[in-house]
Amino acid sequence: MTHFSERGPSSFQEPKGILVAVGGNEDKKHDLSILRTIISLARKDVVRIEVITTASEIPNEVGKQYLKAFGKIGGNDIDLMHVDSRDKGNDGSLIARVHEADIIFFTGGDQLRITSILGGTGILKEVRSRYFNDGAIIAGTSAGASAMSETMIYGGEASEAILKGTVNVTAGIGLINNVIIDSHFIKRGRFSRLMQIASTNPGHIGLGLGENTGVVIERGHIIKAIGSGLVVIFDGRHIRYSNITTIKQGDAIAVENVHLHTLVRGYGYNLKEMKYLKPEDMECLELVCR
Repeated sequence: MTHFSERGPSSFQEPKGILVAVGGNEDKKHDLSILRTIISLARKDVVRIEVITTASEIPNEVGKQYLKAFGKIGGNDIDLMHVDSRDKGNDGSLIARVHEADIIFFTGGDQLRITSILGGTGILKEVRSRYFNDGAIIAGTSAGASAMSETMIYGGEASEAILKGTVNVTAGIGLINNVIIDSHFIKRGRFSRLMQIASTNPGHIGLGLGENTGVVIERGHIIKAIGSGLVVIFDGRHIRYSNITTIKQGDAIAVENVHLHTLVRGYGYNLKEMKYLKPEDMECLELVCR
């Protein structure tokens, strides 16, 4: 089954909003550093947060975790949005809540639930409008992060992912182009998944996010790493050779000259210029100067 993102002129314009993609299992009990960072980006005393639990099959349990975690930070107006059907995805009262939110946060679970339930609905159209036109912050963890890109990974065992056809991709919700995001990247050993992505889609950047780790993406192309772990970037633009077009499904992939970078907190990457950013390179970016 193929799932299509909401496309249109906004797919190609520089967004006014900020994306925060988190690799999953972010701290929700102690320092809450990633959640604090997300809230700080709103630059308001009282921040309205809508937590969308569509990806989860246990939305009440997951939602309560985020109510408690965001509540610990204090001074915020937090609500849960359990959208588990396409009818709810077009509910006018829910769309109005998205319109008023400063931060829209997608929880983890299954990213196909996000695209299949919300794709083409009024809620997703409003999310995109708020991000591209109004400067809203769209954040997501695990599945909520993986669904952000125009092309989305939704399956494939890491142990088999260097075999042709074993990584499944479809259309995501289209908040960022030419980037494919994978979560739980280090703990679940998903290097081979993004290696296959780099081989089959060399014009795309593969972005692997470790747990309790993420990236803030400003202006659609400036990445800054946050959290305690590792962000891995795969760049296939310089591939000299791959056998991907000549082998059968299930055969092993040979590829030459994939470029790989790693980021930790404070480091970044410019997707437009394909440039690695050290902490001193980040000093004059709006993310850290404002």
